[in-house]
Amino acid sequence: MKITVIGAGAWGTAVAVSAARNPAGHRVTLWARDGVQAQAMEQTRQNARYLPGIALPPSLLVRGGDEAGLRQIALESELIVVATPVAGLRGTLALLQGQGARAPVGWLCKGFEPAQNPGAARPFGLMPHEVARQAAPSLYAGALSGPSFAQEVARGQPSALVAASGQLQVRQALVEAFHSPTLRVYANDDLTGVEVGGAVKNVLAIATGLADGLSLGLNARAALITRGLAETARLGVALGARHETFMGLSGLGDLVLTATGDLSRNRRVGLLLAKGKTLNEAVQSLGHVAEGVHSARTVLQRARHLGVDMPIAECVVALLDSQLKPAEAVAALMERGPKGEVL
Repeated sequence: MKITVIGAGAWGTAVAVSAARNPAGHRVTLWARDGVQAQAMEQTRQNARYLPGIALPPSLLVRGGDEAGLRQIALESELIVVATPVAGLRGTLALLQGQGARAPVGWLCKGFEPAQNPGAARPFGLMPHEVARQAAPSLYAGALSGPSFAQEVARGQPSALVAASGQLQVRQALVEAFHSPTLRVYANDDLTGVEVGGAVKNVLAIATGLADGLSLGLNARAALITRGLAETARLGVALGARHETFMGLSGLGDLVLTATGDLSRNRRVGLLLAKGKTLNEAVQSLGHVAEGVHSARTVLQRARHLGVDMPIAECVVALLDSQLKPAEAVAALMERGPKGEVL
């Protein structure tokens, strides 16, 4: 299979490396927006900026900088994987449709698009598949998601992902491209559920990092993860997802990984805030994007519009907006009145 990965960040590079190593012998091109970065990667055979220490397979081609070149690559591809942040998805999909791409398209981003006009009739951002419906309605598309740190996938450590789309040909293409002896890929037609799980888990990871940074204990961590999963499912079901999706890899699996894993940037933000760092200081120290910082507000906007109660997300947003201090955010959650457990 001829595969093009657009976006040479850590996750885009890891996915390209994994596909290039697949025993099926895929022909993989990694396209970077920055032509200088692409040239350096091609020469050094590693992504020193975003994924240092991982050797690029000899068969992996690295290109970049020239949209005309991207057009030719996209037209020749049998699968296109978009590895931009969610804020860049709309423009990339529109570009692909405008170039006449016919291959299935999968995106790796997790989150909701920022609201285009918060004061308008639609005061919330869209999920990636809703963005695709607007920006590139003729493309066959879906998401590749699930519990996965880029470094571990690139090293070939055992991992499992979900290929989600309402279109069978997209699910089949993603499974064929990435299923391997070290990476299991499961198909799921509940694209909404998979996307909601991927967006909200980043927000909850900030909350869990905060609790761990304040040394609240393992009981608190377990409570946050469990009740956070309930919040995620409530929002997803309100958006039309199936409840059982949140018991799978893109729900429970991705939440546990991101909330507890030491490689999680979103968890790291919570840990740093607990130590008294400002949000700007925490983000600057990471060197990479922490999607939960951006997703928190967009998730909460959508939940409020639907009337979905998400108290953990509310506290995270108040913390990020400096309306609450770390200890006050914890107190706000613990002082809520008693109620029955609703999953």
